Amino acid sequence: MLCSTLIFLLLPFLGYGAEVKQAEMRLQGVNYVLTADIVFQLSEKSKDALQNGVPLFWDLQIKLLQHRDFLWDKKLVYKSIRYSIQYLALLNMYRVRNEDSGEFYNFSTLPAALGLMSSIAGFPVIDKLKIDPEKKYVCFVKINFDRNSLPLPLRPIAYIDAEWYLSSDWMPCPLKK
Repeated sequence: MLCSTLIFLLLPFLGYGAEVKQAEMRLQGVNYVLTADIVFQLSEKSKDALQNGVPLFWDLQIKLLQHRDFLWDKKLVYKSIRYSIQYLALLNMYRVRNEDSGEFYNFSTLPAALGLMSSIAGFPVIDKLKIDPEKKYVCFVKINFDRNSLPLPLRPIAYIDAEWYLSSDWMPCPLKK
């Protein structure tokens, strides 16, 4: 536990990882929707793996809690959006795929591919009828790198090498009523 905490404290200085720069939930039509900006900085080892055909997976996790004074907060919503990025050597392109919807996009450069994953706009989280204007709510957003999706020989290394800690911490996200 201490080791992972230390790594998260050092990530800004190491120059790689993922960070949720900005996130907010606002009412749009009949739903509260999430808008978020994420920064991805891949380490050299993760770039090398990607260039050698290893797909990398991230989950954008969203949780909405209803604040309660006497009990722990009540979980209203827990959703995630799963993305993968893969280098296609024969095409000399990067493919970003939304694993939930099956949509994919091809890009000629890695920064362009990461740019698509960096911007979340209008993702529906909860119906406005489920939000009581008299109660307090807390929303959190996190980007989680899935090391378990790596090929089996690479997994043990990914758990002990700091260059594979490519996740963010939970970030509070204001709910604008």
